[in-house]
Amino acid sequence: MLRSRIIPCLLVHNKGLVKTVKFKDSKYVGDPINAVKIFNEKEVDELVVLDIDATVNRVEPDYKMIAHLAAECRMPLCYGGGIKTAFQARKIISLGVEKIALSSAVIENSSLVKEIATAVGSQSVVVVLDVKKSLFGGYDVYTHNAKKKKKITLIDFIKELETLRIGELVINSIDNDGMMKGFDTKLTDMIRDAVSLPVTFLGGAGSSNDIIELVERYKIIGVAVGSLFVFKGVYKAVLINYLSPETKNKIKSFSTI
Repeated sequence: MLRSRIIPCLLVHNKGLVKTVKFKDSKYVGDPINAVKIFNEKEVDELVVLDIDATVNRVEPDYKMIAHLAAECRMPLCYGGGIKTAFQARKIISLGVEKIALSSAVIENSSLVKEIATAVGSQSVVVVLDVKKSLFGGYDVYTHNAKKKKKITLIDFIKELETLRIGELVINSIDNDGMMKGFDTKLTDMIRDAVSLPVTFLGGAGSSNDIIELVERYKIIGVAVGSLFVFKGVYKAVLINYLSPETKNKIKSFSTI
């Protein structure tokens, strides 16, 4: 049975849980392990944890932290940050993580996908592309927390990834990160029209209606959510939360085949 997945996305910075706005102004919102415990209780579909320090600081993944997260997590866990080799990917999977998220390393060397897929299985390989609107109406790809613009064409690169048989593609909108004003449907339409890969969209959810509209638009889709699941109210008080049972049922009613 296939259905849409609604996925909290947690950002780790200096070993703490943070939230950003357009990849800047990180705000500390708590302890990652505590957030995982709460999401366990909420019975979330899946969880993504991205260490936003590892690649920028050119350090190895924090295996101790990953092991603690995996031991606590009772839902499928995807981890990304600092992964550059098949050995690292295999080690992370051995700690109890289900999926490996890759970004800058794959953009620099797309053959890494095949190496890691051979090591852990293509179904466990996720590629995250951070994209931003260009001056001419298209979209550019960035790495290193939106600090480095890459000289690649978004759709062409995605089609290359499709031939490499990655398990999933995550499209993260830099423009919409933390804005909580809805998803960029021009971007989501463009990606869905171009590829047949399983796709998850991240960046923009400000209400459960935004999630519902995206699922209703595409039926089977991954929707990753940051601010909405860590903040509450107009003053953005920190409160780890998830979809209500009513919203879960509504999404399930038109997103399951």
